[in-house]
Amino acid sequence: MKSVIKITALFLIVGLVGCGGSSEDEAPVVVNIKVPGKASLVAPASGTTCEPGANATPTQSSVVFSWNAATDTESYELKVINLNTQETVTQTGITSASATVTLNRGIPYSWSVTSKNKGTTTTVSDTWKFYLAGVGVTNYAPFPAAAVSPLSGTVVTPTNGKVTLSWETSDVEASPLTYTLFFDTVDGKQTPIDANKNLTSKTKEVVVNANTVYYWRVITSDGFNTSTSIVYTFKTP
Repeated sequence: MKSVIKITALFLIVGLVGCGGSSEDEAPVVVNIKVPGKASLVAPASGTTCEPGANATPTQSSVVFSWNAATDTESYELKVINLNTQETVTQTGITSASATVTLNRGIPYSWSVTSKNKGTTTTVSDTWKFYLAGVGVTNYAPFPAAAVSPLSGTVVTPTNGKVTLSWETSDVEASPLTYTLFFDTVDGKQTPIDANKNLTSKTKEVVVNANTVYYWRVITSDGFNTSTSIVYTFKTP
């Protein structure tokens, strides 16, 4: 009887060794996660006055944002920015190519979509701007100017003691635009000099000193309405 038990135990040991294998022989599983594609925006169209939208009230309406689906994407993040106040509305975890947001009417907005998947890399779409139609509005103010150079918070090395400021903006009615540049070392709201008023170019060369923080903003006019940019800053070394 003992011999039978010994033989049975031996077979069990051999079977365990034979089935177990070696973990060193197993190739690691590599998961190749592709970078999500770039969403192509559809509506609201860029640089236009938006339709009133659904569920419209005198002050708000619901806007449907839509885009073409991006490749290798599992979800989207929609970001809508009030260009007057810089207040941001963000929707995350969107699994379709559209989303609805309730916004204040008669306000300029920008919007963009970020494509995401299980990877750590995300892809951001282009940024479009639009006006949400206001009640009885026949002429819309220009879009607030946005800094092109220098970008806010950067350190800028002057050329011959000067720095060139540049910005971009547009008008839904394509009206001729003029600009007033506020530029100072206090808060970007001090009274501008005459040379910085009624500019027709979206660039202006300014004289600067070393090791100084400067503040600037731009008021844009279409002859009927004006829009005011946020205050931008830069520092000289």
